[in-house]
Amino acid sequence: MLNDSVAVITGASSGIGAATGRLLASHGASVVLAARRKDMLEAVARGIREAGGKALAIPADVTRRNEAEELIHRAVQAFGRIDILVNNAGRGHLSSIEDTTDEMIRHMFELNVFALWYTTRPALRYMSKQDGGHVITIASMAGKVGYPFNSAYVAAKHAVAGFTYALRMELLGTNIHASVVFPAGVKTDWANVTEGSPMKPLFSESGPIVKRIAAERGITLPKIEGVMPPERVAEAILGCIQNPVADVYTHEGSRAYALLAADKREEAERMQLPIVLGERDVYDKKIRHQISDI
Repeated sequence: MLNDSVAVITGASSGIGAATGRLLASHGASVVLAARRKDMLEAVARGIREAGGKALAIPADVTRRNEAEELIHRAVQAFGRIDILVNNAGRGHLSSIEDTTDEMIRHMFELNVFALWYTTRPALRYMSKQDGGHVITIASMAGKVGYPFNSAYVAAKHAVAGFTYALRMELLGTNIHASVVFPAGVKTDWANVTEGSPMKPLFSESGPIVKRIAAERGITLPKIEGVMPPERVAEAILGCIQNPVADVYTHEGSRAYALLAADKREEAERMQLPIVLGERDVYDKKIRHQISDI
């Protein structure tokens, strides 16, 4: 149980953030939920309270340093401490490298990367005084391997991993933990709200092409578990809180593929070739012109 623990969760109006808030509250934690979508955020908090949990909704844009810092301070004012920070807020994008604008790059790093300092710095000050805490940051398999047509997101999620590993080194020998989570496909609205163009059509329309190319070329695709509900990822986050580890891979087969990419990247890339060719076909025929018109 997480009785007397206080958890701050960003990006908590839906998806992984909302599922994590509900799960931690059901295990006794007081949860502070943050996101920009006020109505959805308050609905999640209300549902938690109606189920008997403790939840406080604080609308905040964590890309704004003052709002992120105020979020942490208000959480401590409300509940007296902060034990768990889940840096979940994030967003993807869809465009090739040559179609990626400066604005897309900036937006990807402002939310996925810069915001980590804005929330973690003030949280660490409180955790240090308490002599304990846990910072959990949600990356993606895009933080371990490369994927086509979302280079800024891939680069940002690699930065998320680097941030966490550096944080772990600075916290060695203390009672504060830092962990990074690498989900693969999760059933949320993420793929529908990516910047540049929605990513879901790219996945769905390229699927049959990918399977055909793989069969024609005799290529075995990466064996990574398919799309899972956000509640499964929340369970992995809870497990990490209860037994802290550095890396959390939520999907079966994802750790093995990440290790392959690190050790034998060319082999991992060959396994992805049908995916790349299938998505390139859809991107060139149906998506590129949409992005160029934005």
